[in-house]
Amino acid sequence: MARILVTEEIADSGLDRLRAAGHEVDVQLGTSPQQLVEAMRTANALIIRSATDVTAALLAEAPELVVVGRAGIGLDNVDVEAATQRGVMVVNAPESNILSAAEHTMALLLAQARNIPQAHAALVAGRWERAKWEGVELADKTLGVIGLGRIGRLVAQRAAAFGMRIIAHDPYVSPERARQMSVEVVELDELLAQSDFITLHVAKTPETMGLLNADRLTRTKPGVRIINVARGGLIDEQALADAVRSGHVAGAAIDVFATEPTTSSPLFDLPQVVVTPHLGASTREAQDKAGDTIAEMVGLALDNEFVPFAVNVSAGEVSETTKPYLALAERLGALFVALAEGVPDVLEVGFHGQIAAGDTRILTVAVLKGLFSRGSAVPVSYVNAPLMAADRGIDVRESRSTTAVDYVNLLTIRGGHHSLAGTVASVSGEQRLVRVDDNIVDLPPAQNMLYVRNEDRPGMIGKVGTILGESSVNIDDMDVGRDPNGDASMMILATDRPVAPDVVQRLRATPGIVSAHAMHS
Repeated sequence: MARILVTEEIADSGLDRLRAAGHEVDVQLGTSPQQLVEAMRTANALIIRSATDVTAALLAEAPELVVVGRAGIGLDNVDVEAATQRGVMVVNAPESNILSAAEHTMALLLAQARNIPQAHAALVAGRWERAKWEGVELADKTLGVIGLGRIGRLVAQRAAAFGMRIIAHDPYVSPERARQMSVEVVELDELLAQSDFITLHVAKTPETMGLLNADRLTRTKPGVRIINVARGGLIDEQALADAVRSGHVAGAAIDVFATEPTTSSPLFDLPQVVVTPHLGASTREAQDKAGDTIAEMVGLALDNEFVPFAVNVSAGEVSETTKPYLALAERLGALFVALAEGVPDVLEVGFHGQIAAGDTRILTVAVLKGLFSRGSAVPVSYVNAPLMAADRGIDVRESRSTTAVDYVNLLTIRGGHHSLAGTVASVSGEQRLVRVDDNIVDLPPAQNMLYVRNEDRPGMIGKVGTILGESSVNIDDMDVGRDPNGDASMMILATDRPVAPDVVQRLRATPGIVSAHAMHS
């Protein structure tokens, strides 16, 4: 059972899911900095939203922490680099609020175009100001979308339904992909010059901070209207206020601010500006999805499983072809380090068959996770396994071939004078160990295994069986064969318990046995 600290409001459905899994869920809202430090000292997981700052100093006070879960998209309040250095996984819920954020963007776009909040405030205050709050139509106007990610694409689709022309700036989206969405990709300066409306949908990074500053605002089309439901700090609020006062910018609709929560901004006194208190993800559906998603991700991290939405794991998305090989890769890594009796300076991970056509980075990370899990004084995760390899100066190399001999897919590990290979049966999904030091074998990789090379003469299997039996080690499975070099035979055994070092030494000292290696995963 793990202790999960929750410092902000999370949907009950997600927390109930963690409780049902047997975890202790400790909800502490509104904690002081010192209270938070005290609470973190025994926490295995931390779940937050946007108000809790997870700094390097706070992480240093949490020796048991495995994962930080952010119920939402942004991670600007989490020191991801410090977490990575400490082997702490950082996860978010990137798809939980995309629809809500896109719809709020459209709501602000329409509110800005038709001055709805201002007209409402005037009317309920007793003023019929029909002429003052004349608006503009969206049809035939140009919408500039800065950032054509998931939310940006949804906004573009919805704006197109209003008859708007859509242009976008995103260096990571190809013109062909944009054309498929009926969007024209342009340079940022061109977008600023052409757009009647501009909406931002980019992450908060050092490169995007102050993206719309005083200089860029002067390059916008006169009369432009600007919407930001992404992150605070992307727009220089003072520069935007000055541009609105001058009349160059006709208006703005802002949901996020450089400092939050806030009740003070140079934009608040301007009647041409519509503001909301970071409501982009504030729908019941988004909250439920964020809570459920982050609970699932945190649960996977605590179970030491692969977490799809981990942001500090150096791997891409896991395809349906790759996913069955995660557990195999980790087990082969653990067996390999036992076989090699250490980690080689150069480790080669090979992928053959259909899996080689996809993104296999996570499988290499899984191999490293298994490799270092044996004998490590610190927990090994998908986060810190690559760092451990780098710290030890291990040269990790990948090779791939879409052609696999004898198997649809094959995963191999080589280093020093040893090698292992395994596959997953396509029908049953069973893991199979199929090569040991290039010897052909066929049996499931077990938690405890013994690999023996012996002279090719009668009675060797009996000798091994007798020694194991005298040591109270039972043989669960076994395969035998001839060494491909032709000078010895081999046997690979799955045992019901680890073969102790003294038993291995007794085997090695037995006449006719060339080598013996106990392997544990």
